[in-house]
Amino acid sequence: MRRVWYAQVISLFGDFLALFAVIAVVSFRMRGTPTQLTGVQIAYMLPIVFVGPIAGVFVDRWPLKPTLISSDLIRAVLALLLIPSTAVRHVYVVLAALSCVSAFFGPAQTVTIRTYVPAAGLMSANALMQVAFMGSRIVGPATAGAIVATFTPKVCYLIDVASFFVSASLIGSVVIRRPASIQVPTGSSSNRIHAIWTDMKAGMRFILHHAAILFFVLAMAAGLFTIGCFAPLISIYVRDTLHASAGLFGFVSGNVGVGMLIGTQIVRQLSRRFSDTTLVISGLAGIGAGVLLLGAVPHISAALAATFIIGFAFAAILVPAQTLIQRETPHDMLGRVGSTNASVIFLGQILGLVLSGVLAELLGVRTVFFLCAALSVALAAGGRVFLRARS
Repeated sequence: MRRVWYAQVISLFGDFLALFAVIAVVSFRMRGTPTQLTGVQIAYMLPIVFVGPIAGVFVDRWPLKPTLISSDLIRAVLALLLIPSTAVRHVYVVLAALSCVSAFFGPAQTVTIRTYVPAAGLMSANALMQVAFMGSRIVGPATAGAIVATFTPKVCYLIDVASFFVSASLIGSVVIRRPASIQVPTGSSSNRIHAIWTDMKAGMRFILHHAAILFFVLAMAAGLFTIGCFAPLISIYVRDTLHASAGLFGFVSGNVGVGMLIGTQIVRQLSRRFSDTTLVISGLAGIGAGVLLLGAVPHISAALAATFIIGFAFAAILVPAQTLIQRETPHDMLGRVGSTNASVIFLGQILGLVLSGVLAELLGVRTVFFLCAALSVALAAGGRVFLRARS
């Protein structure tokens, strides 16, 4: 588990360096429009929505270690293609290809964690994985900016390439065993396609018929929808409502990551006293409270407090939800369930990114914040009633 965590830290740090270098290149060198910048994020997330459920079927069939190593090596080659990219459409294609391969790596890593870690330690393991993610998310932008300003974006891309090789070597140094996976079907191509479709539907049915997992997946999707809504608008809010500088925008948006980083550690402690359901419902209510504060009190200190609360509350959703999915899902379905979960929550974030601009132009930025707050609180209240009725 320690080596897998090291691989995660190194790989994620390289990913964030490359991603923020791409954003810098599209913004300042290619003179990209706001739509194109949003398109960079969508190009990186949208393939997972469609490829994810299919990838999970293969992860449940393939051996884990070769899947993880192959994904790292293929992504290393794809990351190299960012260097000669000279147009925004080139960037879209490379990021979409990277996302397609990551759709296999993510569920395979989830299954690996469940294989190594006993059920009682899953909460801590998932919290540590989120620490790796948020630590890279906080450090990555500043590091990427310094590298791009001092050297060139190519250095960030090459670091990302190297990080994939290091991750592959770390994963290659461990033995990964799990219960026998589903056998790959033989016969005609139509039989194989039918078997894949049957397995994919089985994973979806499992989610739909497991009340807690269904609610937790929807909760994560709602949380990322809210973050996707306010993330593109926060710069406009800082500029037009708070009348502040770009420097404050960096602090306000980065405070979400700080809240998540601290929240993951505190959630580990709270999980000893409260159930997963209580933590997730509280997290939804907390996101609602944070976004409500952001819209209701147009002040710098309130904005900093609100974004911290949003990040902290999302950690209360993410860590228990991932833990419950790993604990409750049968071993031979973890890939399918995990990838379908990723597909749904990425769809939520994409919808937030797409709808935020349209709603802001029609209703105003602060009104969008109020709507997001109402959605989070309503889902928390509805989830409590739904889970109580099902239990």
